[in-house]
Amino acid sequence: MLDRFSVLAGGLDHPEGVCWDPVRGRVYAGGEAGQLYAIGLDGSVETVAQTGGFVLGVACDGAGRVYACDVGRGEIVRFDPATGSLETYASGDDGRRMRAPNWLAFGPDGSLYVTDSGDWGRRDGVIWCVEPGGRARIWTDRVDALPNGCCIDADERALLVIETNGERVTRVPIEADGSAGGPAVVAEVPSTTLDGILLATDGSILLPCYRPDGVLRLLPDGRVETLVEDPHAQVLGAPANAAFAGERLDRLVTSNLGRWHVAVGDVGLTGVPLCRPEIA
Repeated sequence: MLDRFSVLAGGLDHPEGVCWDPVRGRVYAGGEAGQLYAIGLDGSVETVAQTGGFVLGVACDGAGRVYACDVGRGEIVRFDPATGSLETYASGDDGRRMRAPNWLAFGPDGSLYVTDSGDWGRRDGVIWCVEPGGRARIWTDRVDALPNGCCIDADERALLVIETNGERVTRVPIEADGSAGGPAVVAEVPSTTLDGILLATDGSILLPCYRPDGVLRLLPDGRVETLVEDPHAQVLGAPANAAFAGERLDRLVTSNLGRWHVAVGDVGLTGVPLCRPEIA
């Protein structure tokens, strides 16, 4: 499977997060010094913004604006490619600031769920919910073992979260009033450093890893298999996150936190379209 992957764009600064923007037909990725890269599927690269921090997770709304977790600044920034503007979208509430915003995912109502990882090994992570417009509240503190990658599940009724220090995938129901239900473990994946999570249309869940250097696949029956692994970490070097890209969502793009490029490959799967709400 590794032979199906190649470098899409090089010369990047240890990209950790990637997302697909169907509005403009390009991939966004972040850099270690706060760069926000726009990458075409032809391999073209443009640095469209500089946050001054360290960009981790990235997501797009229905208008193609980019929301990025800046762990250096402890906030979510929003970039509008139509105007070139960059602004703080959310940084916490009146009593608490985000400490280590890591990944983010939109719900269908425009709520933005943000994992705040906390410190390694401390079990002090939380998940925020940011309402449309930027008002934030702590959504749950019960998923605390370094909450990392997250996504809305296929029926849009729960948030799936990677707990990296727990080596597991956790499901948190989204209750009718928007509150967080009780978390439940979906799968335990020992001896891994899980990082990202995304859904395929066949019902499987892809789990990009910081270690091992590859992508695991959680099957509907609960089995976990290796989808692709790079034992030399050259094409896939700490591929912390991934996104399905292209008009048919049939190309898998991975970040490579341990390298200087974004990779792309055909794994024979298509992605579940993400929620991309219209945000005022």
